[in-house]
Amino acid sequence: MNEIICPSCKKAFKVDEAGFADILKQVRDHEFEHELKNRLNLAEKEKESAVKLAEANIKNALQEQLSKKDNELIQLKAKSNSELAEKLAAKEREISELKYQNECTLAEKLAKKEAEISQMKSKIQNAEIDKKLTVGEAIRAIEKERDTLASDLKIKETEKQLLEKSIREQFSTQLMVKDETIKMKDDEIDRLKDFKQKLSTKMIGETLEQHCEAEFNKLRATAFQNAYFEKDNDARGGNKGDFIYREFDETGNEIISIMFEMKNENDETATKKRNEDFFAKLDKDRSDKKCEYAVLVSLLEADNEFYNTGIVDVSHRCKKMYVVRPQFFIPIITLLRNAAMNSMQYKAELSLIKNQNVDITNFEEKINTFKEGFARNYDLASRQFKTAIEEIDKTMDHLQKTKDSLLASVNNLRLANNKAEDLTIKKLTRGNPTMTEKFEGLSGKGNNLDL
Repeated sequence: MNEIICPSCKKAFKVDEAGFADILKQVRDHEFEHELKNRLNLAEKEKESAVKLAEANIKNALQEQLSKKDNELIQLKAKSNSELAEKLAAKEREISELKYQNECTLAEKLAKKEAEISQMKSKIQNAEIDKKLTVGEAIRAIEKERDTLASDLKIKETEKQLLEKSIREQFSTQLMVKDETIKMKDDEIDRLKDFKQKLSTKMIGETLEQHCEAEFNKLRATAFQNAYFEKDNDARGGNKGDFIYREFDETGNEIISIMFEMKNENDETATKKRNEDFFAKLDKDRSDKKCEYAVLVSLLEADNEFYNTGIVDVSHRCKKMYVVRPQFFIPIITLLRNAAMNSMQYKAELSLIKNQNVDITNFEEKINTFKEGFARNYDLASRQFKTAIEEIDKTMDHLQKTKDSLLASVNNLRLANNKAEDLTIKKLTRGNPTMTEKFEGLSGKGNNLDL
């Protein structure tokens, strides 16, 4: 046992090893707790000062960044607003200038076109008057020629009667011979009638076609050098006419075109055909073959005085259609051809007027095209301005999101500070034997020094 003197009462007492160990343990625990409390207080003060310093630094940095971002936002807004205002003002000036120029140009061109249109109208009116005068003169000439032909026919009839009278007077002594001759002629006529009855209708018609073709070919080389007169062999529409007449000028322009139909009939046939029975087919053939006129050369209705007067106009039944006897085959071609030659000049003028109308139409189309292009470009410019404004709004939204993120980081720092304040040595050394041993070593050193 060891003897120990109490420092307070100066008394000596003995303790064994277990008691000494217990006293030592009490002293050591008291010193360790005192030292640990001092160290914890010191560490807590350092931690508070460090957190406050870090918080102050972060707040200052965030405040500076926020002020910079606010300044940048203000500058961007001012810059974008000024640039947009300048661009919009410039575009509005350009648009107003273009509108003014276009209105002036259009007004001038429209005035010119109106003057040209008025001139063309006056020319058309003059041409119509001249045409009416020419047509009237042609009609008067045809009527005069008709009257001349009628008077000549009467004169020929009178001459025929006088000639018959003179022949009868001259051959009165030969009546017996004449009777015999008449009897022979009657027999011959009967024989020919019997032969004619045996002929088909197609053969009779072809005989008339051959007659007309031969009459035309006699004058082809002299009067119809640029004319086409051939049989119609095109049966694509289901029907075809007999002959087509076309004539062209030196430049290849068509002067006149006629569809011919030749009709004859046997006198002894049971069913008699009429001329009007063939009008519809002839008009259809004329339209299908793109001919201007239609002419029916007919021997039908031989006793009908309406068709025996000469050239008969049946345009009241079918457009531009005539009915003639074979002796008027060449005259109808000549009359229609001369009328077409006189109207060639008016056709050329009408063609010129049509081309000018086409030019006016093209001018209007160009104006409409310009309007459409201008509207399209204006629409594109408007869309680009709208896109630029949308991009600026997106930039501002992005900066606002950045600002919100910085404010959120301040909140996270506050949460981190709260967690740091909640941190203690016991929580740090719990479950960590190494740190526990270090702190125990520190507390043992302090006790030995006191002892």
